[in-house]
Amino acid sequence: MVNSSPTSSYLQRLGVFDTTMVVIGGIIGAGIFLNPAIVAQRVHSSAFILTAWIVGGVVAFAGALAFAELGARRPQAGGGYIYLTEAFGPLAAFLYGWTFLFIINSGGIAAVSVTFARYTVDLFGVSTIYIKPLAAALLVALAGVNYFGIRSGSITQNIFTVLKLAALAVLIFVGVFLARGGAQATAPSETIQGFGVVRALGIALIPVLFAYGGWQYANNIASEIVDPERTLPRALGIGISVVVAVYVLANVAYLRALGPAGLAASLAPAADTMRVVVGPAGAALMAAGVIASTIGFVNTGILSAPRMLQAMSADGLFFRFASRLHPRYRSPAGGIVIQAVWAVALALSGTYGQLLDYVVFGDWIFFGLIVATVFSYRRRDARAGVTPTVYRMPGYPVLPALFVITAAYVVVSAIWSNPRNALLGALLIALGVPAFLFWRRQSRAAGGAVA
Repeated sequence: MVNSSPTSSYLQRLGVFDTTMVVIGGIIGAGIFLNPAIVAQRVHSSAFILTAWIVGGVVAFAGALAFAELGARRPQAGGGYIYLTEAFGPLAAFLYGWTFLFIINSGGIAAVSVTFARYTVDLFGVSTIYIKPLAAALLVALAGVNYFGIRSGSITQNIFTVLKLAALAVLIFVGVFLARGGAQATAPSETIQGFGVVRALGIALIPVLFAYGGWQYANNIASEIVDPERTLPRALGIGISVVVAVYVLANVAYLRALGPAGLAASLAPAADTMRVVVGPAGAALMAAGVIASTIGFVNTGILSAPRMLQAMSADGLFFRFASRLHPRYRSPAGGIVIQAVWAVALALSGTYGQLLDYVVFGDWIFFGLIVATVFSYRRRDARAGVTPTVYRMPGYPVLPALFVITAAYVVVSAIWSNPRNALLGALLIALGVPAFLFWRRQSRAAGGAVA
């Protein structure tokens, strides 16, 4: 059994608004600006497209409810790592931390930082040779902001999350109320019937669910939330509700301005929507919105993920210096530096794309496993004959079971669509096993936390 990570040294500074901004910022990155075109390529009618985003929102809401219960039960830095440790043991938890920190999160923030740089050089007419240096500069700058503590990281998060929501609000207003919807006439008729409807919708759900992922970031910072047993469930509920509304309405805007066929053909749906309705100035405004959104997403990853690394290190499963908090700012300074260095290396080398292609299905493997820990905790309650007074998700056991089944479907679909990438991804995840054995041996030799 692994010891719980220490939480008393963190400073509780975040309220409901701050935590909600982390929830929203961790979900809304570049996905809503790009993935709707992929969905439209897979299902060809407005009804099917909107249904996919609504169904995806229901799945995401079920997952967020489960994370709300888990966060209320164990309001500790590290989030999913803590729950997996207690339910399935240290190896499963370590593999999650290994995959999330070194591949999914670091690769994700590297990729989004490059997206930020691409939009920036395009908006300001700068040479593309500055893309990689700009991406690296963003990672270093935001790592510096978060090094100085949760408050500076949270303020930055609040600013850029509000800016991205403002940009999306403009997009929704323009597309829903100003677009004439004439492009709808060019849409091909939908002829899918029977089981084909279910299959087509399932395929479309893959990019939808990846766009909805990210609510877990808030659980990683539970030790820094004021009254986390109440604040975290409220923030997750509010945050995921806002995201679902924004995603569905954004797709309504895209469809009214571009139509299903135009949306499927678009490389930049948000910019194309603004260009069609408002003109070039609208496209430039949306590019600025994408820049704000990408900054906010990268900041979320840098703010949240090092807390998991700190929890792993406190359990003797990572470099010991990463377990120490900064003596003044109470931030996991070692984890922030390690993550920033690795993300910058990925951004400069351009290898983040391959890493993400290989292990993107792994995100939903661990999503499913973490939500499954709800069953473990509930069984422990039943055996002990106790009913916790903290938040308990509604719809148990149906909602968590449906989420786990959906996560399994996403994983199987990802493997089916590209078995080679899935095999390489499985190998990358499996590389965490010798790393786990190494750190466990080191910790035992030093009389550390791992039993």
